[in-house]
Formats: sequence, C-alpha cells, structure tokens
Amino acid sequence: MNNKEILMVVDVVSNEKGLGKSTIFEAIEAALASATKRKHMLDILVRVSIDQVTGNYETFRRWEVVETSDDIEYQEKQITLDAAKELQPEIEVGGFIEDSIESIKFGRIAAQAAKQVIVQKVREAEREKIVANYINKKGELVTGVIKRIERGNVFLDLGNNAEAIIYRENLLPKEPLRTGDRLRGHLYDVRPNTKGPQLLVSRTSPELLVELFKLEVPEVGDGLIEIMNAARDPGARAKIAVKANDPRLDAVGACVGMRGSRVQAVSNELNGERIDIILWHDNSAQLVINAMSPADVVSIMMDEDTHSMDVAVLEEHLSQAIGKAGQNIKLASELTGWTLNVMSDVQAEEKNAEESEKLVTLFKEQLQVDEDVAIVLVEEGFSTVDEVAYVPPAEMLAIDGFDDEIVDELKNRAKDNLLTNAIASEEKLVDLKPSDDLLQMKGMDDELAMALCGQGIVTMDDLAELAIDDLLDIKDIDAEKAGKLIMEARAPWFAEEQQQ
Repeated sequence: MNNKEILMVVDVVSNEKGLGKSTIFEAIEAALASATKRKHMLDILVRVSIDQVTGNYETFRRWEVVETSDDIEYQEKQITLDAAKELQPEIEVGGFIEDSIESIKFGRIAAQAAKQVIVQKVREAEREKIVANYINKKGELVTGVIKRIERGNVFLDLGNNAEAIIYRENLLPKEPLRTGDRLRGHLYDVRPNTKGPQLLVSRTSPELLVELFKLEVPEVGDGLIEIMNAARDPGARAKIAVKANDPRLDAVGACVGMRGSRVQAVSNELNGERIDIILWHDNSAQLVINAMSPADVVSIMMDEDTHSMDVAVLEEHLSQAIGKAGQNIKLASELTGWTLNVMSDVQAEEKNAEESEKLVTLFKEQLQVDEDVAIVLVEEGFSTVDEVAYVPPAEMLAIDGFDDEIVDELKNRAKDNLLTNAIASEEKLVDLKPSDDLLQMKGMDDELAMALCGQGIVTMDDLAELAIDDLLDIKDIDAEKAGKLIMEARAPWFAEEQQQ
C-alpha cells in the first residue's frame, strides 16, 4: 500500500460509512502496526504514524518504562527507568521509549490482515455512531425496512447503517411480514457496548399505540389532548383513555376522526387491532364505567381496601362486558388500575342481599337493636359499628325517623361495643405467653418476645408467616432487624425442604 492508496482508502471508506477520516486513519495505523509485528515474528510494541495530508507514514518500535529490572515482565516490551534515562533524560515511569524502524511494504497476506483490522475499527466506530444517534430517541417511534427474518425475529434497516431488531415476542400475532416491507415500532431500548443487537423495537407495547396517535392526531401531538393511559391485547384489541386539556375540544371525537379515519389509520398500522377510545375521568368509578364500554354498567361496588370493584351489567350484556377470553374486562382493569369483577345485575343483587343480611345480623347482635333499625342503618350505607360510633350526629339525624334520643342511644351502644371488644382482645393478649421456640431464637430476648406476644405473635411459625411491614410498628424494630428475625424464623422450613 503506497501513500496514494492510503489516502484513497480513507476517502472511500469515510464516504461509504459516513465516518470521520481520523477514525479511518487510526484503523489503518493499527493495521500497519499489526502487520509489522507479524513480520518481525516477535511480541513487540509498534506504533505507526501516518501524515494525513501526504499519506506518508513512519513506524516506531516502543518500550514501556518500568521502575527496576524486577518489574520487567516482557523483555521485548519493557525497559528500566535507568536505561531509558540514558536515551531520554526527562522520561518517567509509565512513559515509552521509541526507536524508528523500517516501515513494511504490504504483500497479499499482510494486506488482508490490515483489511480485517480496518473492518473491525470501522464496525466499532459505526456502533458508537448508531448509539449516539439513537440514545436520545429511546421511547420514540422508528420506521424501517425489513432487512431479514431469522427464527421469527425481524431485523429492520433504519438507514445510515443502523439496524434494529424486533424479537418474536414483540411482534403482532399472525402479522404477515415480508422482506422489503416498511414497518413501524416503539424503540424501547438502546444498548451501548454490546456485540449483539443495540436497537430494540417493539410492536406490542402500549407506548407504540400512544406514539401512533401522536402521529395521526395533531391535537395529541400538540398536547391539546392527552392520552392518560393505554392497554393492549396486541393484534386483537386495545383501549386508550384520553383527556382534553382544552374544554372546547371533544377528545374522543378528535381521536376517532372524520368517519373514523384517524383511529382506522392506527388500527391498520397494527394489523387490524380494534381500538376503544374512552374519556378519562378523575373519579375512579366513572372511569371504570367509561372503560367498560361498549358494555353498559348498571352498578358499581367499590372496595378501597383491596382496590377492587364489583361491576354489575345486565344479564344479556354479561358476555359483552367480559369479552372474548375475558379480553374486555382485562383491558379495562389494566387501563383503570383497579381489579374489576364483572357480574350480572341479578348476581349483584343476590350478593348485595347476602351482604346486607350479614350486616343486619351484625347490627342486631352488637347494637342490640331490632331488625327494622338494623335494616335502616344498612340502607343508609353503614357497614361497621365504628361508623355508627364516630359518624357526625348530623348525618344520622338526617335519616328519616331518627331523633336526638335514638342517635345518642345508637352511638353510645356502638362505643360500648367497641370498648368491650377492645378490652376482651387486650385480656386475650395479656394471657398469651411466648413459646419456647420463639424465646430461643437467635436475636430474640424476653422484652422483644413479650412485645411480639402483644401483637398476637406467639410462636416461630407465627413470626415466619409475617412480612417485614407487619413488624415495623413494634418498638425498636426496623426493616433490617425485621427481615433478619423473619428469615431466622423460616430457617426450619428451609431445612425441611432440603431434607426432602
């Protein structure tokens, strides 16, 4: 390779790969150094310096400077500090002594070796460039041409030597794909410093749905309409909840488009995936009602403790509310963040009647009232004795037929019942004593054992069944200590499993 050939290679590779010429020069220098080492058939250090204007190059053999002869591990690569100072007085440990040697002329084999080094260097530079171009595009929509399909995985050519992969699990089911087809996807990850695929794309993520609507609906792209959440059964059905930041806009209508043109465009992009667009509401119950569309909701029972709702629909609409393979109720649950239990209005009435009957019995027994009064309390929404005891008197006085005397009597009975139950529970706990296995546990003392008993934790098994949060209310127990105690209590369980 003569001087002109070096400059020509740099120009050609730089133009083809879109890389800086300095990167190509570095690759050629490394190739020349590698070929020089092969010629000498010694494991030596070689540096090649190319003049980037003329193409002329010089070759130098190098020795690393070490403190003393005892530090020399490679005779051909290292030199002591004293010996180096004779040649270069200002040299320090860690520096290099260089000596000019004859630059090699390339034969066929050497040129091939150089080519391999250049290709490798160029490949590394290309990967760095791809990461730099796409790292800030993570989470966005990307479009590419299907380059090849291998083992169900699709490789996309994004242009400028950038290649993305869509793994089989991130493809839409039964979607017809051919080499040369254009395909859009959600760029969910960019992986630097890896030999495998760097750009990971998905066709199944809810984010793809959001990005497509941003593209098709200008109001969404401009922020006038906000997509609050999205849920998908990829390739089959999806739901999105939208909210208008401008009260003059119809959020659902804007996303649907004239004669459904906008939502249809998104659906076509997703291989015919059916998309329900619902209106977002800050009220959780109303949001669930909207999310259950197209099924009409008759009633909702909300349980804050379990973060769940019982959703009642007409008997004839039950299958529609559930959807194919539970699709509709599943998507509605994901969209709203609530666990939804769908049932017919008949089933809901039966369940409500059963629960009401239990509450009536509860109030009759604990408040010592007749059935009529208990029924009134249930119908007015009371579900615990605590509510009767501590609800503001004005709310109870608003009940038809209740006067001051009745309200005071009910509240006093409720408070007496709560007090009686509290005393009984306390007496029960006082009678408890820690078991021997609990007292003998590692990290346990008498004071801590009694504190645990006060919470109803009497044996090692009682302790083993708890979570860390269950112990944090006990004095002098933090998360770390709670975790150690629980694991110590579970030790016999693990021992039994190993024996089996």
